[in-house]
Amino acid sequence: MALASGPARQALVGPRRLGLAGCGAPRRGAYEWGVRSTRKPEPPPLDRVYEIPGLEPITYLGKMHFMPGLARPVFPPWDPGWKHPKFHRSPPMQEQPLYKDQACYIFHQRCRLVEGVKQALWLTKAKLIEGLPEKVLSIVDDPKNHIENQDEHVLNLISYARLWHSTEDTPKRETYCPVIVDSLIQLCKSQILKHPSLTRRISAKNSTLSTTWNRESILLQVRGLSGVRLNAKDPLPPVASREEVQATKDHVLETFYPISPTIDLQECNVYHMKDDTGFQEGYPYPYPHTLYFLETAAIRPHRFHPDQLRAKMILFAFGNALAQARRIYGNDTKVLEQPVVVQSVGTDGRVFQFLVLQLNTTDLASNDGIKNLVWVDSDQLLYQHFWCRPVIKKKVVVEPVGPVGFQPETFRKFLALYLHGAVE
Repeated sequence: MALASGPARQALVGPRRLGLAGCGAPRRGAYEWGVRSTRKPEPPPLDRVYEIPGLEPITYLGKMHFMPGLARPVFPPWDPGWKHPKFHRSPPMQEQPLYKDQACYIFHQRCRLVEGVKQALWLTKAKLIEGLPEKVLSIVDDPKNHIENQDEHVLNLISYARLWHSTEDTPKRETYCPVIVDSLIQLCKSQILKHPSLTRRISAKNSTLSTTWNRESILLQVRGLSGVRLNAKDPLPPVASREEVQATKDHVLETFYPISPTIDLQECNVYHMKDDTGFQEGYPYPYPHTLYFLETAAIRPHRFHPDQLRAKMILFAFGNALAQARRIYGNDTKVLEQPVVVQSVGTDGRVFQFLVLQLNTTDLASNDGIKNLVWVDSDQLLYQHFWCRPVIKKKVVVEPVGPVGFQPETFRKFLALYLHGAVE
């Protein structure tokens, strides 16, 4: 029998030399096996042509091929004779036709103000009044303005949006929130026979808005989509009397130092200063009546907090009122003879925010003088919770399918804002 060689004999005799769970492979250190790094190798340096005054770089352009030791030539960009959208390169910011040296701070649909309503009031030079105006509350309390079997209709609309409209077991907010608002508006339209002036209104979705104003040497702009907008042929009458408007001179706007008033606004140097209501001249329904904002984000971090939603309602209602005032009275800054009133409703399908804004002045640069007025009714529950499936304990139905904690007063306010201007 042949004898084993030296390395083989050592591998058989010395088990301590074996590696990989005793499979016979010799042990090696990490550096013997080789350690792979996850860091990518650095790219080779580019053959750049450095511009030295007075010297001409020597390149291999005339050779028509690469030559070591010679600089890489710089070729002008190729012009194929037509523009491809995939390879479009916008000119530098300073060369664009709408570039301006003064920066403009833009508020759009996705801006979230840190200070919420307090910051929105400073930006719009407005005074806050809790609750709805007396004219609107008189419509709420008058039983003549109520709909027959009103609570039953609203409960059916909630059940339709949350349960019957979708085939999902638990419909998401982006599904049921627009259905609830559209159904409530359709229910309000059923009062046309009782109030014929409601026929002088029309709804528009995704209308654009753009308006600009100065606030203490800061250029501000509201721009974007206004959501669902209810337009009318006749403007809303003023809500506050002349005495209440004159009393706003003594109001002191609340500051939030050291936070900047333009925080969370988009700073931009390329913008167009124009007042655009979203409709062409001669549109038969020129006056904004009510704006409806829906908070339909399914992911919680993407949702607006109630205070941020109310701030967005204030700024967009103010933007619509300011654009309308300039369309009627021109671009001169002054106290309006006939104030412009715009309403707004914000909801996530369960909690409603009601707002009425009266634009009294377009002189917004200083903190002195007459202020605008904002009435806000916050966090009004239409219903507490909705059970899409019955809650059964010990074979007994504890909670049936349907809404829980229904608040009929919320829809009365919703109806009152819709009927405002049509009810004397």
